[in-house]
Amino acid sequence: MHDIIKISIFVDENKSQTIMKKLTILFLAAISLLPVSAQTEKQQEVLDAARRANNYFMKKWPDPTKVTFVKKARPSNLWTRAVYYEGLLALYSIDKNQQYIDYTDTWANFHKWTARNGVKTNDADDQCCSQAYLERFMMTGDSTMFYPTRENLENQMKTKIGWWTWIDAIQMAMPVYAQMYKITGERKYIEHAMKMYRWSRNECGGGLWNPEDGLWWRDADYVPPYKEKDGNDCYWSRGNGWVLAAYVRVMNMLSPKDKIYKEIKKDYMAMCEALAKHQREDGFWNVSIESPVTYGGPETSGTALFLYGISWGLDKGYLKKKVYRPIADKAWDAMLKDAVHKDGFLGWMQGTGKDPSAGQPLSYDKVPDFEDYGLGCFLLGAVEYYKLIGK
Repeated sequence: MHDIIKISIFVDENKSQTIMKKLTILFLAAISLLPVSAQTEKQQEVLDAARRANNYFMKKWPDPTKVTFVKKARPSNLWTRAVYYEGLLALYSIDKNQQYIDYTDTWANFHKWTARNGVKTNDADDQCCSQAYLERFMMTGDSTMFYPTRENLENQMKTKIGWWTWIDAIQMAMPVYAQMYKITGERKYIEHAMKMYRWSRNECGGGLWNPEDGLWWRDADYVPPYKEKDGNDCYWSRGNGWVLAAYVRVMNMLSPKDKIYKEIKKDYMAMCEALAKHQREDGFWNVSIESPVTYGGPETSGTALFLYGISWGLDKGYLKKKVYRPIADKAWDAMLKDAVHKDGFLGWMQGTGKDPSAGQPLSYDKVPDFEDYGLGCFLLGAVEYYKLIGK
C-alpha cells in the first residue's frame, strides 16, 4: 500500500495566499512519497544494457590504440571505430564515467587528433573520427583537439563538391562540418556541407534520395533500374540509418530557426514517416527495408540508428507520440530481448559492406567482421531512448 496524503482546508479569504503556499509545499511533499515510476525503472534497464554492451567491448579491446585486423591491419581511427566513439561519448552524457573519457583521449592522442590518412584526406570515412575530436574540444577547449580537423576541412573546401558518393558519407562527415560551424560561428562550414549534401541528394547517380518513398539508395549502383529479387527498390537499412543519424547530429549543432535546420528537418520528417511503415512486427527493421523476401530477419545496427532518430524526434515534439512512441518502444524491446547477450555481445549485427547482402546470413550468435560500429549505433539509440523515456 502506498501512502496517501489527504488535505482539508477551510479557506479564509484573507489568508488565501498563505494557504496556497502551504498547499504547494504539501503537494510537493506528496509527490516525493510516490513510488519510483515505471519510466525510471525502464531507464535503468536501458542504462544497464548500454553499460553491459560497452563493458564487453572495452574488456575485449583494453588498448584503444591497437590496430584492427580484418584481412589486413587498419589503424584504430578508421570509420568503424570512430562511430563507436560517437556512441561512447553519448553514453558519457548520461553516465559520467571517467573511464569513458580516458579511453577516448588515449585513442585520440595516439592519432594526434587527426583524421585517418592525414589533414589532406577528402574521404568521409577518414573524417568520421573528427566528430569525437571536436566533441572533446567542446568539452575542454583544448585547441590540440581542434586544429587538425579545421585544417582538413579547409583543404577539402578548396576542392570539388562531389565527394559524398555513398550515403554513409553523410553521417561520417557532415556532422563534422556542423560541429565546426558551431565552434567557430563561421557560416562557410555548414554552407559547404549543405552543397555536398544536396549534390548527393539530387545529383549523384541522378539523385540518391527518392522523395516518393522518403528513403535513400545507397549509391549510384542501386538507383533504378536496380531492384531486389522481389522487384522492390533496394533500400539498405543501415545506410538509411546513417542518414537519419546525420540529420540528428547536424540539427543538434544548429538553431531550429536556421534555414538549413528547416531544410534538413523536412527530409528527416519524410524519412521517419517512411520508416514507420516498414517496422517489422518484432520491432526490428529488415536489412533490406522494403524487401523481406530477399533479406528478412532482425538486424540490429539499422534498428538502433532508427531508434536514435525517432527517439530524438519524439523528444523534440516533432513526431506524433501516438504513432511513433510505440515504434520506439518496440525497437528497444526487440533489441534488448533478441540482440543483447548477457555478457554484452550484440547479436543480429550485419557486418561491413554496402548493401543488404553483406555479412549474410545473420544470427543471434554470429560475430560480425567489426564489432565497434554496431556498438556505436546501439549506444546512440539507447542513450536517445533513455532521454526520451525520462520525459
